[in-house]
Amino acid sequence: MKQFIEGLPKAELHLHIEGTFEPELLFKIAKRNNIKLKYDSVEELKKAYKFNCLQDFLDIYYQGAGALIHEQDFYDLTWAYMEQCAKQNVTHTEIMFDPQTHTERGISFDTVINGIYKATQDAEKKWGISSFLIMSYLRHLSEEEAFKTLEQSKSHKAKIKAVGLDSSEKGNPPSKFKNVFEASVKEGYIPVAHAGEEGDADYVWEAIDILGIKRIDHGNNSLQDERLIAEIIKRDLALTVCPLSNTALQVIKDLKDHPLKKMIDLGLKTTINSDDPAYFGGQVNQNYIEIQKALSLTKEELYELAKNSFQYSLLGESKKAEKLKELEDFLN
Repeated sequence: MKQFIEGLPKAELHLHIEGTFEPELLFKIAKRNNIKLKYDSVEELKKAYKFNCLQDFLDIYYQGAGALIHEQDFYDLTWAYMEQCAKQNVTHTEIMFDPQTHTERGISFDTVINGIYKATQDAEKKWGISSFLIMSYLRHLSEEEAFKTLEQSKSHKAKIKAVGLDSSEKGNPPSKFKNVFEASVKEGYIPVAHAGEEGDADYVWEAIDILGIKRIDHGNNSLQDERLIAEIIKRDLALTVCPLSNTALQVIKDLKDHPLKKMIDLGLKTTINSDDPAYFGGQVNQNYIEIQKALSLTKEELYELAKNSFQYSLLGESKKAEKLKELEDFLN
């Protein structure tokens, strides 16, 4: 199974670039930028990766992001992730980035996106990995702040495929961002959003009805509402499921209780992703490996998950067909 998973061509659709910041690289960049970290060693930092909830994780995540200052830092961060993609047969990736995490610290939008984008372009040249960028709004900030980010993004429109919504979910419903999502769609960005990770099914309803999202990030709590499940299937929306993230953040206690199998059996289109792999104990292949073991998934089910990752990506139809053909060839 491990060999099958490692060989399986796949796309990753739910990945925060700031969440790929491995401790070793974090210390290297912090040293380069003369930034004193709260932790004295890689080991000490890793010990801090024990989270009781989403907020525990976000506190450390934002601290780590504080070491990123120059374009080269964002390039190095992204390049390290793209190297992981090459090793894992991830042939397409859709990378979320949080401009506000950086612009709030006085780092320019240009610095952030140029570093990330250049690394993705170089990775495509070197390994043939295609990628899109998803600009995510931070939901704990105001809609007015999100509008500023939208404005800053306009001169970089060619580099950005979609807009997303992430950070602290509870108390920050999707409806809070109705206007900025409408404006983002007018600019040509495709809307996606985190919904139903810690928030309940109502948040998923809001994300699909009010924000008009084309894909649901996480979506675990969709299962609370049968009418919602039927609606997601009717609208053919995929869920970007992140198993190791769910256990790390105590969304579920044990992978054996993960709702993925139930989602598949109900007919929901699901994909497997790593979310913030540096913090949650594994890249995308590790997520496949551990969820397969926990739920005894078959090769057919794993193949369907990989197929969904291309089918529900933001690639154009001809590119999707190419990627699906590669997947078919692997199977045969």
